[in-house]
Amino acid sequence: MTALRLFLHVLAASVWVGGQIVLAGLVPTVRTLGEDAPRQVARAFNRIAWPAFGVLFLTGIWNLFVALDDPDLADDYHLWFGIKLLLVLVSGGGAALHVVGKTKAALAVGGALSALGSVGAMYLGFLLEA
Repeated sequence: MTALRLFLHVLAASVWVGGQIVLAGLVPTVRTLGEDAPRQVARAFNRIAWPAFGVLFLTGIWNLFVALDDPDLADDYHLWFGIKLLLVLVSGGGAALHVVGKTKAALAVGGALSALGSVGAMYLGFLLEA
């Protein structure tokens, strides 16, 4: 079950985090396809990304329950896990702001918060598993 749990978590992170990075790189090209093209591409991505975020959250809780049963964890594991969870919330909140934002500032701030939060959470996830 450990392999399945970690596989699902990393697969969902690949979609959520990797998708954001890929889309950020594609935005200039997508803009050349028409005024509404970025919005259409974002909506299509959201249909895949938000379920991946849900899988990330659920498998993250699963990871926490597994960790609670491990007596060999470092004393500061729960502190770092808490920081990771905060970054996950920043990522999800930023993405939500980006989805509902109407101004360029809201889109920029939401996108930046989501990207920074997700990359930070991913990094801490690897540190926690190392």
